[in-house]
Amino acid sequence: MSVMRYDQAVDHGLGQAMAADERIVTWGEDVKLMRRDLLARFGPDRVRDTPISEAAFMYAGLGAAMAGLKPVVELYMIDFAAVGWAAIVNGASKFHDFSGGRWDTPLIIRAGVGGWYSDGGQHEQTHWGTLAAYPSTTVICASTPADAAGLMLSALDSNSFVVFLTPKLLDGQMLDYLGGDSRKTVDFSHLVPADGARGEVPDTVAPVPIGIAALRREGSDVALVSIGVGVHRCLEAADILAGQGIEASVLDLRSVAPLDRDAVLEQAAAAGRVVVVDEDYIRAGLTGEIAALLLESGTAAKFARVAVETTIPFAPHLEYAALPNVERIVAAVAGLE
Repeated sequence: MSVMRYDQAVDHGLGQAMAADERIVTWGEDVKLMRRDLLARFGPDRVRDTPISEAAFMYAGLGAAMAGLKPVVELYMIDFAAVGWAAIVNGASKFHDFSGGRWDTPLIIRAGVGGWYSDGGQHEQTHWGTLAAYPSTTVICASTPADAAGLMLSALDSNSFVVFLTPKLLDGQMLDYLGGDSRKTVDFSHLVPADGARGEVPDTVAPVPIGIAALRREGSDVALVSIGVGVHRCLEAADILAGQGIEASVLDLRSVAPLDRDAVLEQAAAAGRVVVVDEDYIRAGLTGEIAALLLESGTAAKFARVAVETTIPFAPHLEYAALPNVERIVAAVAGLE
């Protein structure tokens, strides 16, 4: 067992898989720098830089997957997937179904998501709700280093199209890069969840099942449901609520698609109150999907959601107010009384 940063844990899982399967390759913008340990271990044929052309290298990844490789194609940020959107929504998400199951598309898109470090609305989105809407698309976002490593192994084992999202606020290397010279006047260190940014990871990683949520905290009064950094915001809020005599459970979804419907319904039925905390947009996303799930199942639970309701501002104090912060979570719980 070793203590690793979140990004190191993902690379640890990826490296273990690459050592076992020579079909696994990774490429993207500045991957030789960002994944230099993998480059040193596996060489430039399997760890490749690409031009700044997201449409080209995502389509290349799709073609390579259909031809027998297992590419991990990396974007700095999921926002830039919009440049190569057709490769995702009209290609990777559908070719398996179009072919009647004859063609597999074992492509993984790895991308940073989320904000809290003052980078504005074109660079701090998550898009997991939008991505999860497409058929045959798996969308993962881990909240801890150990889960990130294990879920990467499961993604590679799945032989299907996976969007593997990594919260930038938990990724030490991304923060070193994004929080560098251009943001020396912005202090966001107090917003980085320590338990998510670093943690114990097994030396030999075991796969973490996709589509199975993890209960991070037990509580009988209200269920807080989230993913990624939101899980840590919920844990902070749960501590505050405990001081008010309210015991909150915290459910870490770990994937948006597939969604662990049974775990959500179990927590909702037990607590009778549910607050979904989501760093994605409130419109047509995860929060609405869970609301529909509760309604369709006949679960009698009071419901509230804390999500992004506007374009994410650049100014740190406005950005903080727009994102699902702890104060908004506590207020949402109070509103269910």
